[in-house]
Amino acid sequence: MFSGVRMKQKSTMVFSVAALSALCVLFLARLQVVAQETPPPEATKQDKPKPLAEPAPPEQPIPYSHKTHLALGLQCQECHPNPEPGDRMTLPAPEKCMTCHNIVAKDKPAIQKLAEFAKSKKAIPWARVYVVSGWVYWNHRAHLEAGMKCEMCHGQVSEMDVMAKVTKVTTMEGCVECHRKNDASTGCQYCHTDK
Repeated sequence: MFSGVRMKQKSTMVFSVAALSALCVLFLARLQVVAQETPPPEATKQDKPKPLAEPAPPEQPIPYSHKTHLALGLQCQECHPNPEPGDRMTLPAPEKCMTCHNIVAKDKPAIQKLAEFAKSKKAIPWARVYVVSGWVYWNHRAHLEAGMKCEMCHGQVSEMDVMAKVTKVTTMEGCVECHRKNDASTGCQYCHTDK
């Protein structure tokens, strides 16, 4: 009688050890799968895309503050005329700047450099902040006639000491987004021509 009970206890113990071993193997296998699926915390931090930094404004030959000049009441078109055919707003000739700077801040080194450009009748080699690709047809005048304001494309220029690219206006995404928002055409032929 005791041998039957011992045998039953022994087989139950063997079964329990076998079951426990199997559970441990399954648990360890699951841990391994989870470990492979879940990157370590430092890898997660590295793999997250970093937000794009705003590009630094281009270095200009002479410092210029739109904020200072617009606070004096100047309007964009006074310094940026739109000659025919209307595709670009132009930059002022140094002589235009010197109408005020013959008197205002004339002793500052930047204004003296400006005066040298005016005297030699050479254009100031400003670095463009916004550039439209050559294969894109784009016209400032058409946008101005449609009621667009300068700050809608170029940001709050009146608050900028240094002109910087703060919008995506010269990207296809920026153009299409604005056209959709303003119920303007988004057909390819409006911006891309087969010249």
